[in-house]
Amino acid sequence: MVLATVITLIVIDISISKQAESALYNSINKVPVKKAALVLGTAKYMIGGGKNYFYTYRIRAAANLFKAGKVKAIVVSGDHSTKYYNETSKMQNDLIKAGVPSQYITLDPLGIRTLDSVVRAEAIFDLKDYIIVSQKFHLERALFLAKAKGQKVIGFTAKDIPGTAAAYRMKAREYLARAKAFLDVYILHTTPKFHGKKKKVNYKK
Repeated sequence: MVLATVITLIVIDISISKQAESALYNSINKVPVKKAALVLGTAKYMIGGGKNYFYTYRIRAAANLFKAGKVKAIVVSGDHSTKYYNETSKMQNDLIKAGVPSQYITLDPLGIRTLDSVVRAEAIFDLKDYIIVSQKFHLERALFLAKAKGQKVIGFTAKDIPGTAAAYRMKAREYLARAKAFLDVYILHTTPKFHGKKKKVNYKK
């Protein structure tokens, strides 16, 4: 039973990575131009204190896309389901500090999970053909989810922090997250926790 579970996790992991290969870009010069980027949220600081470089590099990657003219708007999607925790406002503030005008940043404070973020990207913000920004290990799962929902998406990889304890923890969690994504798409048909009315994204002319 344990062996079968491990084999299943490995097969799902490899399958999701393979499906994403052709849609991943790590060069600002080579990534195609799209109307918008969706930046997937994470905490700005680690639980024990100190910077979360997964966050820092996602912000940097998104700002670079905008300043290079690769996108005309940015949607930041993260968890602000309670008044005590707000990923999206921090993302907005740091994008502004990085040189992105505030009027071209739209907040999705109800991107509780990656699935919620990509489904809401189309359902709430009318994004269908766009760039997702995160680290490669996370992007592969996000692309799998978005494509399963019929979206035309590509991924722009933010810098990773390989060889660190944080990276190993994230990789271990990702095996389980990918299995859950597979179940959400093919078995459970999971929908976002929160819905809502359409919101307009402001694009740079």
